Amino acid sequence: MNRSRKIILFLPPYSGPLFGAPLGLLSLAGSLRQAGFEPRVVDGALDRDYRRTIADEVHDCGCFGVSLLTGPMILDAIEVSRTVKALRPDLPVVFGGWHPTLETRQTLREDFVDIVVRHQGEATFVELLLRLAQGRQPDLVPGCWFKRNGRIIQNTDRPALSLAELPPPAYDLIDFDAYERATGERKLPYATSIGCPYACNYCTDMVYYNRRFNPYEADRVVKDMSDLAVRHRLTEIALVDSNFLVDVPRAIAIAKGIRDSGTRFKWTFQASTNLLCRMSDAEVKLLAESGVHYIGFGTESASPEVLHHMNKAHQNIPDMYETAEKCARAGIRVTFNLIFGFPGEEKRHREETLHVVGDIARQYGNVSFSPNLFTPYPGIPIWPELEERGLRAPDSLAQWARVDLGANNLPWLSGASLRSLERSIRYLNLHTRINRARRNTRSRMLQGIFGLMGAPLLWRLKHSKFALPWELMVARGRTLRVIRQSLLNGRPLSYRLARARPKSIASAAGPR
Repeated sequence: MNRSRKIILFLPPYSGPLFGAPLGLLSLAGSLRQAGFEPRVVDGALDRDYRRTIADEVHDCGCFGVSLLTGPMILDAIEVSRTVKALRPDLPVVFGGWHPTLETRQTLREDFVDIVVRHQGEATFVELLLRLAQGRQPDLVPGCWFKRNGRIIQNTDRPALSLAELPPPAYDLIDFDAYERATGERKLPYATSIGCPYACNYCTDMVYYNRRFNPYEADRVVKDMSDLAVRHRLTEIALVDSNFLVDVPRAIAIAKGIRDSGTRFKWTFQASTNLLCRMSDAEVKLLAESGVHYIGFGTESASPEVLHHMNKAHQNIPDMYETAEKCARAGIRVTFNLIFGFPGEEKRHREETLHVVGDIARQYGNVSFSPNLFTPYPGIPIWPELEERGLRAPDSLAQWARVDLGANNLPWLSGASLRSLERSIRYLNLHTRINRARRNTRSRMLQGIFGLMGAPLLWRLKHSKFALPWELMVARGRTLRVIRQSLLNGRPLSYRLARARPKSIASAAGPR
């Protein structure tokens, strides 16, 4: 019986830039530490030598935990978990997070996975580890499934706890200096809430959180964010809430509290446009006064038919215009996230969206667009229709690694339709980079040049005219090196940006 209180919590590396400290693992670590355990957090996105780190730590630990999202990080999770099992065959390996929750049975079929913790994992993981430390089996521990003699045992799910009932995340485990060296920013992800009440049928959030909005009280958020900003000298706090504005009065109270606290830092969040439209101009300005400089919106489409098919009745095209205008008046940057290739989407639907995109971009310089391909994540409600259209769900954990944001696994999207979509996405991204460069330069001459360069792109987007793409060819050439090297995340013109240029649809996601 292994009585070690040391628990390794591992987040495999993910594609894309380093976002920040792994908030989910820090939340687990806070609960583990309160129960007397000694959590060790290994962030594979920061620690590039994570294999050696884990091999050095695993010899005297009591459990190896892996947090997992769908996508390429699955392959690293498999490799490391197999290594851990080879080094410590009797050590419990526990998977948790979004993907294992949504594909629990398939995940448990792997010989290197012993237990899966489902949904909100803090209380479940603590109870599980206490039982294992006593040499007992995980029978009747709500919120987890496990294997016994090759047979999968399915325990009942655990009801979600209020966030206020959980210990605070173990922020003191973060090496803020290391993250600052890696990203150039002193930035922290933070969650004021989890869950979203909407029922968009492409979204895993509604499945994972069962459409329940679970927030901290406004006073708690103000105190947390202000204290964290001062204690760790943060320049920005990025909220990872699914939809921060679900409770508009609460959001206003948070903004007012932060503004009145006198603590100055930038903060960002994601929301839906219909909720921001419930706010007055003065309330949106209050957001800006409190430090909000950027908001991401899940608009997804500007085709009413596609939005209806997405079960996204709360999203309206006029709300996109009103959101852009209110945020522009307040000095807040906006990204409208878009989904192309949704099942049933036709050329005319894409043209509707591109027309609106081009028109908004022409009117509002504070708006950028982040185009993505529809990604068939596990468990989403629309899967029966996807299967009718010829899409087959991966039949193993490893195969889900190919399901990544921007990867085209859609049987209905190919040939001329795919090529046309790829070109329109490249134009959207080129416009975003030019717009960002214009916004971040103080030279009026360069602002004028960038404006002239962007004008033909806006015409193409508004009218869906993408033949003879001379702008894309020029953008690849050396004559526009200054544009390709312009600004990524606010860096100066000398920063190398060539690798950010999309080479294919797989790299087409814009700023978040």
